[in-house]
Amino acid sequence: MQKQATHYLEIITGLFVAVVIISNIASTKILQMGPFTFDGGTILFPISYIFGDVLTEVYGYRTSRRVIWTGFLSALVLSGVLWIVGLLPPAPGWEAQEAYRTILMTTPRIAVASLIAFSAGEFSNAYVLARMKLLTRGRWLWTRTIGSTIVGQGVDTALFCLIAFLGVLPAELLGAVILSNYVFKVGVEVLATPLTYRVVGFLKSREGLDAWDERTDFNPFTMKA
Repeated sequence: MQKQATHYLEIITGLFVAVVIISNIASTKILQMGPFTFDGGTILFPISYIFGDVLTEVYGYRTSRRVIWTGFLSALVLSGVLWIVGLLPPAPGWEAQEAYRTILMTTPRIAVASLIAFSAGEFSNAYVLARMKLLTRGRWLWTRTIGSTIVGQGVDTALFCLIAFLGVLPAELLGAVILSNYVFKVGVEVLATPLTYRVVGFLKSREGLDAWDERTDFNPFTMKA
């Protein structure tokens, strides 16, 4: 059966990948804003979950799976290229080598933490939203977007912080970073609910799509259409 043409999927995929890459670079700085302590990537990264909600709700879990793996591979290439460039000898007169190493040469532990947390969190988010859509018979979109984010961001935040910082940061600071990241990310999703409704409504109308994952294989490692 011929697949229905889409008009906005490529744009959403590009924006999703951009958010993932920018967030990975920004996460090298730890911020303190009021009561919250979090890495810089947290400012933008929650948007990737909004994209994930939109993708799963409109295009389905199978499409989300391909987009998530696209983001994963893009982040992997980013980390690898930045690491290789950092290892190469600097040109004479270029005196920013140590600054480059400090900011952009993410330690292997943090790179691994980021990739594991990203994939586990995004797939958890997509799975929960797809299953909740069936359970709610397509009603109450806000329960799916917020509920899936609570699960996905919980998985993402806990895995990243524990893999990257356990034994490195003091326990009190680590706990503050986990809690601050989680509360901030879920809060962004809640506040963005009206916008999510508008985007989902727009895409369903323009694309003529409203995916239902009734017979979907939810294995994140298969690439079946």
